[in-house]
Amino acid sequence: MDYHILREFADSWAAAAMLIVFIGAVVWAFRPGARGTHADTANIPFRHEDKPADPGAGRAPRPDDGATR
Repeated sequence: MDYHILREFADSWAAAAMLIVFIGAVVWAFRPGARGTHADTANIPFRHEDKPADPGAGRAPRPDDGATR
């Protein structure tokens, strides 16, 4: 393969493919069905505004927690 062949491919088809992938990613991010997901993600910092999170929430018990004794 010659450099000029790769350069011609990159200037034409590869650039078009990257543009299509970029447009697809933008459309995927702003699709109407994602509104709930984005709203939930945007509110993560405010979930435990009234009280701190439970320290044990969201993790599995470790073997040294005394649960196996």
